[in-house]
Amino acid sequence: MFFYLSKKIAIPNNVKLKCISWNKDQGFIACGGEDGLLKVLKLETQTDDAKLRGLAAPSNLSMNQTLEGHSGSVQVVTWNEQYQKLTTSDQNGLIIVWMLYKGSWYEEMINNRNKSVVRSMSWNADGQKICIVYEDGAVIVGSVDGNRIWGKDLKGIQLCHVAWSADSKILLFGMANGEIHIYDNQGNFIMKMKLNCLVNVTGAVSIAGIHWYHGTEGYVEPHCPCLAICFDNGRCQIMRHENDQNPVLIDSGMYVVGIQWNHTGSVLAVAGSQKAITQDKDVNTVQFYTPFGEHLGTLKVPGKQMSALSWEGGGLKVALAVDSFIYFANIRPDYKWGYCSNTVVYAYTRPDRPEYCVIFWDTKNNEKYVKYVKSLISITTCGDFCILATKADENHPQFVLVLCNSIGTPLDPKYIDLVPLFVTMTKTHVIAASKEAFYTWQYRVAKKLTALEINQITRSRKEGRERIYHVDDTPSGSVDGVLDYSKAIQGTRDPICAITASDKTLIVSRESGTIQRYSLPNVGLIQKYSLNCRAYQLSLNCNSSRLAIIDISGVLTFFDLDARVTDSTGQQVIGELLKLERKDVWDMKWAKDNPDLFAVMEKTRMYVFRNLDPENPEYPDKDYIINFEIRSLRDSRALIEKVGIEDASQFIEDNPHPRLWRLLAEAALQKLDLHTAEQAFVRCKDYQGIKFVKCLGNLQSESMKQAEVAAYFGRFEEAERMYLDMDRRDLAIGLRLKLGDWFRVLQLLKTGSGDADDSLLEQAHNAIGDYFADRQKWLNAVQYYVQGRNQERLAECYYMLEDYEGLENLANSLPENHKLLPEIAQMFVRAGMCEQAVTAFLKCNQPKAAVDTCVHLNRWNKAVELAKSHNMKEIGSLLARYASHLLEKNKILDAIELYRKASYFYDAAKLMFKIADEEAKKRTKPLRVKKLYVLSALLIEQYHEQMKNAQRGKVKGKSSEATSALAGLLEEEVLSTTSRFTDNAWRGAEAYHFFILAQRQLYEGYVDNALKTALHLRDYEDIIPAVEIYSLLALCACASRAFGTCSKAFIKLESLETLSLEQKQQYENLALEIFTKHTPKDNRKSELDSLLEGGEGKLPTCVATGNPVTEYQFWTCSVCKHCVLAQEISNYNFCPLCHSAVG
Repeated sequence: MFFYLSKKIAIPNNVKLKCISWNKDQGFIACGGEDGLLKVLKLETQTDDAKLRGLAAPSNLSMNQTLEGHSGSVQVVTWNEQYQKLTTSDQNGLIIVWMLYKGSWYEEMINNRNKSVVRSMSWNADGQKICIVYEDGAVIVGSVDGNRIWGKDLKGIQLCHVAWSADSKILLFGMANGEIHIYDNQGNFIMKMKLNCLVNVTGAVSIAGIHWYHGTEGYVEPHCPCLAICFDNGRCQIMRHENDQNPVLIDSGMYVVGIQWNHTGSVLAVAGSQKAITQDKDVNTVQFYTPFGEHLGTLKVPGKQMSALSWEGGGLKVALAVDSFIYFANIRPDYKWGYCSNTVVYAYTRPDRPEYCVIFWDTKNNEKYVKYVKSLISITTCGDFCILATKADENHPQFVLVLCNSIGTPLDPKYIDLVPLFVTMTKTHVIAASKEAFYTWQYRVAKKLTALEINQITRSRKEGRERIYHVDDTPSGSVDGVLDYSKAIQGTRDPICAITASDKTLIVSRESGTIQRYSLPNVGLIQKYSLNCRAYQLSLNCNSSRLAIIDISGVLTFFDLDARVTDSTGQQVIGELLKLERKDVWDMKWAKDNPDLFAVMEKTRMYVFRNLDPENPEYPDKDYIINFEIRSLRDSRALIEKVGIEDASQFIEDNPHPRLWRLLAEAALQKLDLHTAEQAFVRCKDYQGIKFVKCLGNLQSESMKQAEVAAYFGRFEEAERMYLDMDRRDLAIGLRLKLGDWFRVLQLLKTGSGDADDSLLEQAHNAIGDYFADRQKWLNAVQYYVQGRNQERLAECYYMLEDYEGLENLANSLPENHKLLPEIAQMFVRAGMCEQAVTAFLKCNQPKAAVDTCVHLNRWNKAVELAKSHNMKEIGSLLARYASHLLEKNKILDAIELYRKASYFYDAAKLMFKIADEEAKKRTKPLRVKKLYVLSALLIEQYHEQMKNAQRGKVKGKSSEATSALAGLLEEEVLSTTSRFTDNAWRGAEAYHFFILAQRQLYEGYVDNALKTALHLRDYEDIIPAVEIYSLLALCACASRAFGTCSKAFIKLESLETLSLEQKQQYENLALEIFTKHTPKDNRKSELDSLLEGGEGKLPTCVATGNPVTEYQFWTCSVCKHCVLAQEISNYNFCPLCHSAVG
């Protein structure tokens, strides 16, 4: 891993920074400082040069906004990435939540306790909750919309840090005294955290940082340490979870101000300052560690005091707040990758899987093969093969080296008891090294053998192709080594730090700077060299004469292994350190075919060196895989251009290379020198090229040959122009057809003289329609599909545009039984357009589908109509089935609505009467029961009307209307002789109407009217319980002083069988009390006579007053056919019984 400072931004007026936070998703950088300073910046790469990408591209500030609102020093800034909010707080305890609106940041919410200062704020993993901790021990947890979820005061505690767990169930509170307490997400204390890193530490310590990686980009390996806690004295512990009893311990040896994980939890950055040995002042430093505590490197930063750090979302940059500046450092991570046999092998982690995802990408055929590998340590490649080094098992300290081919098929796994920290590979050997020992394996690969033969080889292969050597041993190479893992356990004072190998040499570098050179395949120590640096990466050139060394500071040096030189003491030594030295190098690669040629990656540039002299720096191209031309290729090109093909041909003959022969072939083709072109294609084994030259030879016209060559080299405009000049429009169209350039095909078809080929024109219109449809530009697609008469795609476009009118017109324009009609009908169904769907289904002769559609869209009346008109028998059963389904689920009202919509009023009424009866039994509100009976009766009225209309339709033209209505009623009578409610549908409604009316009159003081109304209730004992009726009648009669009627009511009450003896006794006592005072006689007998008698010749009753209608002038309701006295109806807008409007 390599780090270097790349950019510096100064804050105006030298305002010192206190905190910094980089939004991982949107890339905004928030920094806070003294005097209320709060800025939001955004770095964006702005370059038109396609060669400059990623870290190499220059970045400029696309946003630089100062946010006004804080007066005191801004101390905490934190992002909510999911909801794009920024939360900040200052030394006065003021908290502001900022939101982005039209490219600028604005205040959304403000909060101030005015009691204490905010020390830390943390959003949980999904951005729904924020936890805020104050210095005085107050804790507030709020939601993203600003509501307070809970708050708590931790008495006698000074808080300074807070962190959420990944699942938002645990909260960690860091105290000012260095303790960390574990709470649940409701604020209940669980336990104190054990801090192993502070064992044997004396004096006061404070927490520098707590960062819990939430696993948003996956983990390096399952159960990987992810909770980092660091103290100001430099002691850190990295835990797998909050109760980890065996955390990873680090002593960074520096004064720490802040820590943060990168986006994948694979690198922990620890920022602070270190005492410099040579200077008195402290040096600002950032140390980088893995989750397992391995030190990855150190970055030194200028300035007096570093205050904070933050990672960029992609993990390739770090922002550092130092004094009044923001420094940016670029990170070159050690990716797990390799290249073998045209295949790039690379690995990355995914949030949804615990394993590494290893991709084998064949760059030639663009084919990808995916493997999932647990606990991957490294990828090493050579020739056609690669080695994946992994942990065998989480609980077992064994490791596996898996030999794979270029499509990821495992060929041979080796289990070893040695940690493969360093792995290198040659065409015959795999060498893996721990810090103390190295393991060699001479692998063999069976080429083109059957599975059976491979099995036999595996069984009969000789042991002895695996060896282990301790780094302090001196093997001679003559005696075979042994596979003794005890060597791997023995310690050493000078551990291994890097290895590399070629076919005949193995180089092992040690931390002291010693380099040991061994021979291969028989491992023998040939030479030891001494260097003044600790190697990080080693690389041998193709003839093993020179060694390239990149040290841990990024300095590249070269060592000649065979040079004999005289040292300062006059003694002759082997090996010489060459004078070339390059700084800020993060990778290098030797050429496979030239020992003096190599490429070097420095910061954002690539240099190619020949004999230690650099060529011009190279910038990466826009493609993922970049091809660079070396000098011999450029020289050959220059020769061809300046001298001619013959001389160039001679030069290439002397310096043969397939790429140079291709260059010559292409140049010969340009000049139509077909003989040379053919020879050159043969030399570079390009069969397609040879065939092309043969085809050119068969063409007679010179201009035709030139046009074909132009097309071969991709100069299509030029080739088309040549074809048109030759009056060969057909060839120009053919060329554009091959390229799939339909816009140009259409242009050529339209501009040419004579009639264009109609089918080709149609094809072009449809292809352009497809082009727009693929890009979801449906409007443009419609225009071309109309011209191309592509009704199928037109229907799809209209549907996507929600242009149902266009879709309807299209359906109408199609002939009957067209195959597209059912599809269009389905589109209407999905849009809920019943009429149009039915029309389409009927047009393609699918009445069953039309009925199903009506049922699906709850248009039951339409469904019934269709079923009847098409003589479909199943509609009745379908309705019954659906209704029974609703009734099973106790959705009676839905069933009623279903029958009502389908005009099955009789069935609806039956169900409604059932509900009304049930409600009446429950003794609920009488008004509700009355309404239910009215609804039932109204449904029966609709049923009567339906029967009359049906008969009218049957006898139209045969007889008078009266006869038809009578016939309807007779048919209805036959259908419903058994049902009580068709005879007198309004009885239930009348009963409850008079029951409510009597009570209303009684309470309003119209006691005589109340008595008259109550007397009507005697006819409704089958609907209202007799005890209710006669109790009310007795009450009204008593109030009206009609004690005779009252006495009769009491006699009736006392004789009721439904009452208990106790209740009967109560009624007797009450009667005794009343009738000892009053004689049981009616005072106004004459008025009550007619009502008391009842009988057949009973007068109609006014539903407004309850009085008998004795006059000839009265109003009759058109719906329920009940009467109201003429003088009363003027007080009503609606019928008192059925509530229909008064006409």
